[in-house]
Amino acid sequence: MDLLSLLILLFVFLFSVSVHEVAHGVMANHLGDPTAKNQGRLTLNPLKHLDFFGSILVPGLLLLSRVGIIFGWAKPVPINLENIQDKRYGQAKVAVAGPLANLAIALFFGLLIRFALIPFSGNEFVVNLIMVMGLFVWVNLILAIFNLLPIPPLDGSHILFTFLPPSADRFKLILQRYGLFILLFVMFFCFQWIIPLVKIIFQLITGQQFGA
Repeated sequence: MDLLSLLILLFVFLFSVSVHEVAHGVMANHLGDPTAKNQGRLTLNPLKHLDFFGSILVPGLLLLSRVGIIFGWAKPVPINLENIQDKRYGQAKVAVAGPLANLAIALFFGLLIRFALIPFSGNEFVVNLIMVMGLFVWVNLILAIFNLLPIPPLDGSHILFTFLPPSADRFKLILQRYGLFILLFVMFFCFQWIIPLVKIIFQLITGQQFGA
């Protein structure tokens, strides 16, 4: 991967994880918790959301390993569940807002590729534009799908915990205790199971294969 492509991919990634975190904060603010807003986290400035481990180290290792994927996360926006008005489903609503924001980005750029750009793909500028927009679709689909996995501290775990009955508290504690180890295992050994799903959704949205 040349330097320009790497910089574009880095920009797409940082923009996408920033939108993800802002979406959490916006939903929390909508539900009555202004903590993220008060701390200046409702901004798309990536410097406000960078996390050394999730935004730099993990994506860097994935790029160096040449496994063909990039994944990571930003510093979570602060949420005070005590302020959330919806005590029953508020946590799930805040959690799902991030992946839904990534899915919205993927749909926006994917449908733009399919209906506005592909008919003019004989033009070199349009071809390059399709490649860049394709990265937006690809990265945001990965972020959306991976974050919905029910593994702490991913968003999917908060959604799962919202709907678990009290009798499952022991299972919840086990997941919380070992979630980071499970997450690291999945990231480095199970991603090949997620990529085919991402490829299928990518093709359904854009009308073409990723990298084609």
